[in-house]
Amino acid sequence: MAEVVDGEFTAFVHERGDALLRVAYALAGSQHGAEDLLQNALAKAYARWPRIRGDAEPYVKRILYHDQVSRWRLRSHRAEVPVAVLPERAVQRDLGQDSDLRLLLRDALRRLPPRQRAVLILRYLEDMSVEETAAALGCRAGTVASQASRALAKLRELVPALDELTTFQEAP
Repeated sequence: MAEVVDGEFTAFVHERGDALLRVAYALAGSQHGAEDLLQNALAKAYARWPRIRGDAEPYVKRILYHDQVSRWRLRSHRAEVPVAVLPERAVQRDLGQDSDLRLLLRDALRRLPPRQRAVLILRYLEDMSVEETAAALGCRAGTVASQASRALAKLRELVPALDELTTFQEAP
């Protein structure tokens, strides 16, 4: 029985691991944070694997969302790390290519507060409704709407080219 569970879980991770890592990266904002977040979520899913019915991906994504919200609430994850020399950042000026816009958007998303970033990821990347997003984050629908509105306004401020190239619609 244990070999069957191990085989099913391993196949799931091989099949959906990259997609789950992208979601974790969008939530955490860094490669190391994403890897830690996903590893923790997969460990929790493995412990409950025999009881997971149907598609396991939504279950694991929900663990990712809840774990990230828990991280935000812990002070240790909000602490700044002092460095001796600040890194230089390249300024992207040419927005004509999609890769440049993606890099600008990625950097802008990283500058958003974690809750706003999570709302945008769930609403627009995961294509969840306001109610589904609220349930996943454990908050009210009004909070989701206000966080999405603030996050989109901040993104437009940080990346003005978004208004010209794409349209974000704040769905009800």
